[in-house]
Amino acid sequence: ELDGGTQPMVFGGRSDAGGEACTGCSRQCTGSASDGVRAMQSCPERAEAMADKMVKLVALRRAANRTRKLAVVLFNFPPNGGAAGTAQFLAVFDSLHRTLVRLKAEGYDVEVPANSDEVRRRVIGGNAMQYGQEANVHAFVPADRIVATEPYLAEIEQEWGPAPGKFQSDGKNVLITGAQFGNMFVGIQPANGYESDPMRLLFDGRFAPTHAFMAFYRWIRNDFGAHAVIHWGTHGSLEFMPGKQTGMTMSCWPERIIQDLPNIYLYAANNPSEGVLAKRRSGATLVSYLTPALTNSGLYKGLSDIKASVDRWRATEPGSSDLPGLEEIIREQAEAIDLDSSDISQLAAKLYEIERELIPQGLHVFGDAESEDARIDMLAASAQARTSGLGGAGEAIDRDTIEKLINGRIVPNTPVLIELAKLNAALSVNHEMNGLIRALDGRYVPPVAGGDILRDPEILPTGRNIHGFDPFRLPSAYACRDGAAQAERILDRALEDAGKLPETVAMVLWGTDNLKSEGAQVAQAMALMGAKPRFDSYSRLAGAELIPLEQLGRPRVDVLVTLSGVFRDLLPLQTRMLAEAALLASEADEPPEANFVRKHSLSYSQEHGCDMATAALRVYSNAEGSYGANVNLLIDSGGWTDPNELADTYEKQKGYAYGVDGKPNRQPGLLASALKTVDCAYQNLESVELGITTIDQYVDTLGGISRAITRAKGGEAAPVYIGDQTQGSGKVRSLQEQVALETRTRTLNPVWIEAQLKYGYEGVRQVEAAVTTTTGWSATTGQVDPWVYQRISETYMLDEAMRQRIAEMNPRAAAKIANRLIEAAERNFWQPDAETLAALQAATDAIEDQLEGVAPPTTMAA
Repeated sequence: ELDGGTQPMVFGGRSDAGGEACTGCSRQCTGSASDGVRAMQSCPERAEAMADKMVKLVALRRAANRTRKLAVVLFNFPPNGGAAGTAQFLAVFDSLHRTLVRLKAEGYDVEVPANSDEVRRRVIGGNAMQYGQEANVHAFVPADRIVATEPYLAEIEQEWGPAPGKFQSDGKNVLITGAQFGNMFVGIQPANGYESDPMRLLFDGRFAPTHAFMAFYRWIRNDFGAHAVIHWGTHGSLEFMPGKQTGMTMSCWPERIIQDLPNIYLYAANNPSEGVLAKRRSGATLVSYLTPALTNSGLYKGLSDIKASVDRWRATEPGSSDLPGLEEIIREQAEAIDLDSSDISQLAAKLYEIERELIPQGLHVFGDAESEDARIDMLAASAQARTSGLGGAGEAIDRDTIEKLINGRIVPNTPVLIELAKLNAALSVNHEMNGLIRALDGRYVPPVAGGDILRDPEILPTGRNIHGFDPFRLPSAYACRDGAAQAERILDRALEDAGKLPETVAMVLWGTDNLKSEGAQVAQAMALMGAKPRFDSYSRLAGAELIPLEQLGRPRVDVLVTLSGVFRDLLPLQTRMLAEAALLASEADEPPEANFVRKHSLSYSQEHGCDMATAALRVYSNAEGSYGANVNLLIDSGGWTDPNELADTYEKQKGYAYGVDGKPNRQPGLLASALKTVDCAYQNLESVELGITTIDQYVDTLGGISRAITRAKGGEAAPVYIGDQTQGSGKVRSLQEQVALETRTRTLNPVWIEAQLKYGYEGVRQVEAAVTTTTGWSATTGQVDPWVYQRISETYMLDEAMRQRIAEMNPRAAAKIANRLIEAAERNFWQPDAETLAALQAATDAIEDQLEGVAPPTTMAA
């Protein structure tokens, strides 16, 4: 994995005397051992599986291009919301059309429609309405064939009932959705099956895939006869199906599904951690693609007006007779756009923050180099990041200089200009399509460590096989210093707000963020506890050690850690290190008032009658082979009635404690006790491209634990903080502040809106995701200002031209936006006036009529 290798497989190892069966394999291992001596032996099932995979790769490489059959898998999450054919940062249908053009030029027997809109219409239009599906029905898999050929039928039927099941089925057949373009089939990956079933989300357990999910991949492999499958963007469900965390066998659902089919996966270059999981659990060869170019948010409408007034106020001499009038104008302008004007100096700083915030520009088209304008924006963002802390160069570069650099009118003669010139050259070309062609030839795809362009321009050119960093070196020395500084920032903010040091901080750790930052978040959690990593003589991570209290200079703060499933899988050494730090602090002979970890562990030990090792458990995640808290799915379904249901699903999914042995142990009682002591919840924001309102994974874990804390504390909510590390040295904001900032710089910002809507169907889906995620924060924390919903309503639904525009592009997602705003009102997240609510309802009715073919969008009621 550290070298970018693909299809990692365990095909042998040491076996106990007697040749006992390997874990997860029913076959007896070959080889011999006597007198208790452990011998190296092969595992027949795995060795045969490896040989089968190699045979398929050889067949792929030897097949003539004109005879190769390719299956492209598009994603649909969440289902029934206009999300069929979307992927993180990727313009899916534009990318598909460009790829068909390139494959045709390479001699593949593929049909190339006139444009990307025609590709989209054929895939997600066609006969979809006739069959009540979200995409064209291309083929049928009869139930009797499933019964006759599915080797895991009993396990699937135990979960989903008799074949063909209720999902993507007409009662007699599983429906395969998608469309065929010559020798390329473009299909929609079936849903997991439980997204729209709130009761299932409340139960803890491992689910088998649906009949439709299994039949889809079997049809691709056997009926269509694909030489290879291409998973089209970041990311789908296959690699997150139940099974072992690593070392797949045929007892694991990802291996059962993909089997020997060569798997190529287009993956965002900034997401090495989940990409590694795609390799580890589905044997994927990754081909990286760029994230969208970045630009400054800028100011618009009332924001630019109030900035002009504030600038005039700042330039006015103190005591001038003009000041009272200016201040009155500023107060009126601020009130009109929901800004606090009680301190005009702070208002000026807020406007500067909004104006300078970096935001992504739409989506990326696979294989496209960046335009000149996009490169100027990207180099400006890189220069801004460098001068504000990421690069530390301290050399300010203005936009005019960047334009001259790109056009060759100046020679790069300083370190920053030289680096910017290299970045411009790398962005001027694109090797993504070449990487895909190499992968389809069964050839070597050069590897590169994944990361953000601003931090790691070495990820360019894209089109390479991304991988992660060496886990034995995390956290790095730099990350330990940075993490300690971040720990002090969160303590300072909590102290400022509450007037006292927090005793317990609930912290969410992601694998992706820690790979990007060399483990800074892990180091931050360690620093809060007053601990640091311990390395062996080979500079490999070996565990934890405590920092003496006199050196720490403050009490040890307790940290309740929630790990993402990806973190748990990729960073087991760090998981054990965090657990060891909590245990060492719990056992330290120190006064409880100077060691909150020990104070709470002593309390838990007495409350639960357990030993100190159990009372010291602070690291929680999913059971092995399970991912996510399901809070986001419950919110998306809209099927919850009591906020405690959100707490329930979080605790049941994330209630597994990981101790110093690294093994999960369900501890619901201990978790409940720990939640009662939490004074604030916290997560870092590491990626400029992502925001806490643009993807729902933040709501899933940070929002989930926040709701669980509120319940544990008898209805008393704990503050929620976001550590924004995307620019400069970092800044801690309350969740309320972060949502407001992102709403202004993204969801309501014409620059962001137009960049999204440039991609039509997929862009509207991005808007809908932001609205749904925002309501998720209200559901889990209650820390979203009501004006947010009012302004979103005015921007997308009450503006008739905008409403018609998005309804024409993606009626399902447009209807979901309107319904989500109404749901927010019904749940008292905001209280619109009667006229606004009536207009929202009229918009919903009109869009749904359009979906059902009753009326065109031009007849929508105002």
